[in-house]
Amino acid sequence: MTPRFSKASRFCAVLGMASLLLFTGCAEAPKAPPRKAEVPVYPPAPDTPRFYYERSIYGTADVEAEDKDGALRRALTGERRTGEALDKPFGVAARSGKIYVGDTLSRVVIMFDLNTRKVTRIGANEPGALRMPFGMDLDDAGNLYVLDGTLKKIQVYDANGKFLRSVAQDIKWSRPAGLALDTRLKRIYAVDAGGVDSPEHKVRVLDLESGKLLFEIGKRGSEPGELNLPRDVAIGADGSVYVVDGGNFRVQVFDKDGKFTKTFGAIGRRSGQFARPKEIASDRQGNLYIVDTAFANTQIFNAQGQLLLDVGTRGESDGPGKFMLPSGIAVDADGRIYMVDQFFRKVDVFRPAGLPVTARYGEPFDPEASAAPGATAAPGATAAPAATATPAATAQRDKPVAPAAVR
Repeated sequence: MTPRFSKASRFCAVLGMASLLLFTGCAEAPKAPPRKAEVPVYPPAPDTPRFYYERSIYGTADVEAEDKDGALRRALTGERRTGEALDKPFGVAARSGKIYVGDTLSRVVIMFDLNTRKVTRIGANEPGALRMPFGMDLDDAGNLYVLDGTLKKIQVYDANGKFLRSVAQDIKWSRPAGLALDTRLKRIYAVDAGGVDSPEHKVRVLDLESGKLLFEIGKRGSEPGELNLPRDVAIGADGSVYVVDGGNFRVQVFDKDGKFTKTFGAIGRRSGQFARPKEIASDRQGNLYIVDTAFANTQIFNAQGQLLLDVGTRGESDGPGKFMLPSGIAVDADGRIYMVDQFFRKVDVFRPAGLPVTARYGEPFDPEASAAPGATAAPGATAAPAATATPAATAQRDKPVAPAAVR
């Protein structure tokens, strides 16, 4: 006897079958895997990589080691790790994996030791308290020299952050800005940016040990060898003195005795030109790294002033390799670049191609040796000397760069 079903039963059966088919169809449809964020590389493919974005440092939580109890608690509760954030970073120096960041709002220099994962505050208390840490550099013993824009003198600390002495406090400063050391000649090069109503647009050269003024480089003007609102200074591998001549939108080059030798750069919107240049750094191969706040990047030049590469891009929102108000730049012996952004309150770290991801911070790195057979390279990296310009980098000289409004 054929079983009979009510209309309600048949309706329920049809509805159940439809639901089963719908569920099965959804189960069989493959889910798209979450997109993995791409690590910025410079220059971008298909050109040979020279640098990779590695990490960002926003504060102590990004560096300090965490105990097991804290890690377990966060894993169980889902709470976020907190720490002391950077307030208004400006300048930066790097040596052997120790990163020194001048925070002009907190009025200290924060030392991040990336190898030991420890953090030290320098210049927080008297004696040796800081007010406006700007330019900074380190000598061969690891002593830190900080040019203070408010105190108008140079504060010196040992490798552990202990205050040692003050120098150049007797000089009549206008607007102290950048600083660099030449440890071979035992000299301090300190930039006085001057101002609209000041003639003090120059680099003061001091004795490294006594702080005595030896001579001065430049005077206000726009002719070769003259300066207008200079911002920073760096010592090249050959001892040349490179000065960021901000108001003239160029880099002026002098010999060790302060004699003008050449200049490169000009005002413009293209790569290789400048709109608002700030700090400058040099590496062991003699290349120059110049931060431009308006372009929101760092331009890398060789010692002859030829553009090699741009690193970083402007971003309305924060992200890897994104900047809004970059101000500071430093290069360690391993070739890692440390770039400060005031607006996003961070330090972005870029690793040279060929340097292993696991390489200890600050150990000398030879890009030429990394290209030799058997050298260990970072995953996906192509070992190549950073000093060699790529076709893409060369083409960037004629590629317009749109600077943001000057702040």
